[in-house]
Amino acid sequence: MTHVAEPPVTSSGDRAGQEQVNHWINGARVAGTSGRQGPVFNPATGDVARHVDFASVEEVDAAVAAAKAASPGWRATSISKRTEIMFRIRNLVEQHREEIAAHLTREHGKVRSDALGEVARGLENIEFATGIPHLLKGGFSEQVSTGIDVYQIRQPLGVVAGITPFNFPAMVPMWMFANAIACGNTFILKPSEKDPSASVYMAELWKEAGLPDGVFNVVHGDKVAVDRILEHPDIAAVSFVGSTPIARYISETGTKHGKRVQALGGAKNHMVVLPDADIDMAADAAVSAAYGSAGERCMAISVVVAVGDVADPLVDAIEKRLPKIKIGPGHEEGSEMGPLITKEHRDKVASYLESGKHQGATLRVDGREHVLYNESTGFFLGVSLLDNVTPEMECYRNEIFGPVLEIVRAPDYPEALKIVNENEYGNGTAIFTRDGGAARQYQFDVNVGMVGLNVPIPVPVAYYSFGGWKASLFGDLHMYGPEGIQFYTRAKVVTARWPDPGTSSVDLGFPRTR
Repeated sequence: MTHVAEPPVTSSGDRAGQEQVNHWINGARVAGTSGRQGPVFNPATGDVARHVDFASVEEVDAAVAAAKAASPGWRATSISKRTEIMFRIRNLVEQHREEIAAHLTREHGKVRSDALGEVARGLENIEFATGIPHLLKGGFSEQVSTGIDVYQIRQPLGVVAGITPFNFPAMVPMWMFANAIACGNTFILKPSEKDPSASVYMAELWKEAGLPDGVFNVVHGDKVAVDRILEHPDIAAVSFVGSTPIARYISETGTKHGKRVQALGGAKNHMVVLPDADIDMAADAAVSAAYGSAGERCMAISVVVAVGDVADPLVDAIEKRLPKIKIGPGHEEGSEMGPLITKEHRDKVASYLESGKHQGATLRVDGREHVLYNESTGFFLGVSLLDNVTPEMECYRNEIFGPVLEIVRAPDYPEALKIVNENEYGNGTAIFTRDGGAARQYQFDVNVGMVGLNVPIPVPVAYYSFGGWKASLFGDLHMYGPEGIQFYTRAKVVTARWPDPGTSSVDLGFPRTR
């Protein structure tokens, strides 16, 4: 087997000689002083590979103080200079994509091709942010009243923060910090404590790109750090991606403390397959979208809604493809699916197989029969397929977030649409059909934020915006793209008049524009 080279270590060693992932505050790695830390596992082996510092309230405050001190200078930095730095970080991320991907493989477990794909999609957002001179252009209306012009400008918020999930430790931070920093804000990142090293590595790239100290900071930790971010009076806005219960908590707590919040929650993404669909194409898409990254994607297809008589041939085609998927450590050449993030999460995912079968579903493929589930110390679970699932079952009602694909059978299009629209989540959905009219009707009818027409994972390109509906989003603005620019700035409207001397007079009437 060939192996991906280990990335450079970006952490210090603790007294036991094991790697320690530190914070990044004011342009330098800072060892934790709270005395608290958490384990970072190699999911392919089950071993603790390193430890990560957990921030105290005081350490979060230090990061905020650094960001606040850097804020006036960064806001005053010209747009052309900011753009220059954005181009530099774009080039550095591209040059070091292999190193970033290796961090993801060794701490998240995803295979190399998937890790590189994550970096590429994150890089798109940095590339979008290099267009900040155009994105921050305001509007101007001349002569709205005699001698009066009105124009609107967009200004940064100040100090903003991002709280990001374990499943995309590079891409989701790039969704947030690219636009935030380009717009003139300073940024504090609280990454997942399960795979934190990529964040510190990207902080070092920011410094190499010439970003002033204090503009980008990283604090690691748990609820202590999260709550301090949500409560801190100097943080103006918080972005979050994670589960729905936590997203709801982030939204309620952050807004209660006067912050602008966008909190993206969980998902239960449905792929509707109509009877006229190309069976092989739909089966390929379902397998790719369900099991990529071991199903640990917020846009993974977790439910196929098979309509009418397409069900039996479609499920047979899906099942036929599953033994061909190569499961193994992410760094091994040829591996297509790696382990799950932790043993606890792996076991929780596996429990839905038993509960689904107990509640009447047909377990056509059981991932617990895979050799790596039984004989490896890593957190592996084979691909699994549950047929004849109904919306009342526990496995359907919960976001499984693992390599489990469920088949729900619907007699016709209206029933399939009802199943999708009555689900509490509204993140992403797809429909597979050869009928353009049916596809257009579905995009019109479905109550979901991102829709794919013969595209199983409809993640928007960087110049659109990412976000779901219903319990998949708390807040009114989606992430990255144009709505990301809107989220990280606020509008100011200026009404201006430059009269000749001696032409003014007192007038207590309400101002008119005629």
